[in-house]
Amino acid sequence: MLERIDLSEKPLDKEEYKAQRKELTRRLVSLQQEAVKTGCGLVVLFEGWDGAGKGSRLSDLLYNLDARATKVYVPKDVDKQEVHHFEKLNSGVRAYDPFIKEYWDNLGQKGQITFYDQGWYAKANQRIMHSKLKDPTPLFNDALIAAHDFEEQLVDNGYVVVKFFLHVSKKSIETRLKKMAEDPATAWRVTKHKLEALDYYDEAYDRFDKLLQNSNYAFAPWTLVNAESRSIANLTILQTMVDALSVSITRKKTEDRITQTQVSDPNAPAAERAEIQHSFAPLASRFEIEHKHPVLSEIRHDLVCPEEEYRPRLKALQSEIFDLQNLMYQKRIPVLVMYEGWDAAGKGGAIKRLAQSLDARSYSIIPSPKPSADELAHPHLWRYWTRMPKAGHVGIFDRSWYGRVLVERVEEITKAEDWARGYDEINEFERDLQLWGAILIKFWVNVSSEEQLNRFKARMENPDKQWKITDEDWRNREKFEIYESAIDDMFRLTSTTNAPWHVLESDDKLCARVKSLEIIRDAMKERLDG
Repeated sequence: MLERIDLSEKPLDKEEYKAQRKELTRRLVSLQQEAVKTGCGLVVLFEGWDGAGKGSRLSDLLYNLDARATKVYVPKDVDKQEVHHFEKLNSGVRAYDPFIKEYWDNLGQKGQITFYDQGWYAKANQRIMHSKLKDPTPLFNDALIAAHDFEEQLVDNGYVVVKFFLHVSKKSIETRLKKMAEDPATAWRVTKHKLEALDYYDEAYDRFDKLLQNSNYAFAPWTLVNAESRSIANLTILQTMVDALSVSITRKKTEDRITQTQVSDPNAPAAERAEIQHSFAPLASRFEIEHKHPVLSEIRHDLVCPEEEYRPRLKALQSEIFDLQNLMYQKRIPVLVMYEGWDAAGKGGAIKRLAQSLDARSYSIIPSPKPSADELAHPHLWRYWTRMPKAGHVGIFDRSWYGRVLVERVEEITKAEDWARGYDEINEFERDLQLWGAILIKFWVNVSSEEQLNRFKARMENPDKQWKITDEDWRNREKFEIYESAIDDMFRLTSTTNAPWHVLESDDKLCARVKSLEIIRDAMKERLDG
């Protein structure tokens, strides 16, 4: 792709350049204000050669924009020592955080322009350069998978992604770096590594060219910028951003006019509403699904764990998990345990018994309350990316990202096309976590309708537990049949071979608690043995 850029292109004369830049800047400033009003998100990535002027082009751009509606993130270089540390551990974990997490963390909300001054592609290259593995290619390929998922989910969730690659010749890089090195104000930016990289220009050119071709997605294409000339580069960047924002705003206004979350009659029978919602769910996932995934009608409700067996089994399991978690911490293996289930099924009790098994410093419990205004202004997975624990810790999710395909579907508070797309977005998310090296365990805590009703009544009659039962719980119970359809679709489309669902039969809570700890223990042991 790089051969498409004519580095010998002559810039416009000074006056013509000023006139075009002034007009494009005026239009961009106006479009930025309209984007704020309409809630259009724009993500702008600057990649390119060291010394190509990425920082200067970004500064020229930001000078005229409204700083209140812009966000700039400059990622740190990959820590070579961290790369070597995790490779030495050889535990299947690659870093303290998932590769793409820092970019999710620093994503501006819709209505803002988020600038990344170098990003996920530069970081993928750096990981290759620092790795001591005989074949670091899988690191690079997995990073590209995460980058693809990130960009596609941004676009699907209402953002426009603009990617610039600033290209210059080897001679220009050498001249610019030497000039920077001679200036005390900029010398600190010219590292030994950047100067040595000139010796590998041709090799890096081929690597960049291949990278650009493989990531030139229809939904997020590359804009190649001739950075030999400041004026040509500035006009290319301005024109591209004006075009992108114009398209985004027009699309958002059109979508707002046709937005419809309600696909069924709220007063229709539950069976009819369930069937209509089911018709919008995908026929299949592009991910490999377990051949024998859970089905609600096949889940048992007769399992019983006698009290005299429960206590010693619980104590033994908690002791084992405590010891295993200490080993997991030393190997820096993250463990993510997620509990979904019916109201009053016993999620809280299962979480409590797991937490009792762990060092208080090693875990965090992450609830999923009603999303805040800031969370609603971001893609739905943002709230979970930003709350991931560090490698070596345990993250316990009390409800989770599956709200997208459960409550948002059943209550019809999200457009059908959005929650229908959510199944594979979730599968991508879980794949990215596992590529990082995390153990991911997903529990569905199940209870029969009859037992749920008994527990609701018991809570109502017990003053100490009345806070656990709300009007919303009763409303959800009235939609039991609609939820059943949503849950079966969830199993069918997200019980992947790499991240299957585990059902906890919780009509007897003691059985569910013991089974969940056994599954967690076995997963830890299998990973450590492996």
